[in-house]
Amino acid sequence: MLKNKPSAILFDLDGTLADSALDLAATLNHLLRNSAKKPIDVALVRNMVGEGAKALLIKGFSHNGETPSEELLDDLFEQYLEYYTDHICVETVLFPGVLEMLDTLKSMDIPLAICTNKLASLTKALLSDLKIDHYFSAVACGDSFEFKKPDPRHLYATCEIMGADPENAIMVGDSINDIAAGKNAHMKTIGVTFGYTETPMSELNADITLDHFDELIPALQLLIVGLKLPEKLDR
Repeated sequence: MLKNKPSAILFDLDGTLADSALDLAATLNHLLRNSAKKPIDVALVRNMVGEGAKALLIKGFSHNGETPSEELLDDLFEQYLEYYTDHICVETVLFPGVLEMLDTLKSMDIPLAICTNKLASLTKALLSDLKIDHYFSAVACGDSFEFKKPDPRHLYATCEIMGADPENAIMVGDSINDIAAGKNAHMKTIGVTFGYTETPMSELNADITLDHFDELIPALQLLIVGLKLPEKLDR
């Protein structure tokens, strides 16, 4: 049961804080073209994101009627890392309201973390390029542990890094991996409707659903009785 302030708020990255679909699609399509495959529309790629780079590659090639062998997948993965690292923030932007929301949460002294299935090297590069890395006291990625979302241990381990009580933490994300991980960890969950998911957020049974990040602070008030807000929001 949440107390008057969460011990931590854990955020997914791609599709939650960062609209990275164009750069992810460009990377996937670069590899598909190099393999004489048809590129995939970005609208479809948006629903393939969320389980890591290798999963995205498998989905992209399977969409073209080929399941890559382990050897080919390893080679594609290296090409993916090289190209995406060089093009990680060409078209990627923060979703509307992210900066204002992060500033407000920091002013409330709520510890924040990134909990993503994206590789650590890519996550840290993107956070730096977006100039939001300083907001987070922990960054837990798909290769940080031997497990990742929807395994609840990913969230528990993130909280452990922060010294936060997982029973009093909140998970914010855009896909089934995020909401399932939060529920598996017995955390409150907040889902955003503007991210990357095959299953609509309305069907994932998050505790609160947001259409814009200006709704997050009011959502926290619904989840947490007696939460004290900054003066500028009390009016």
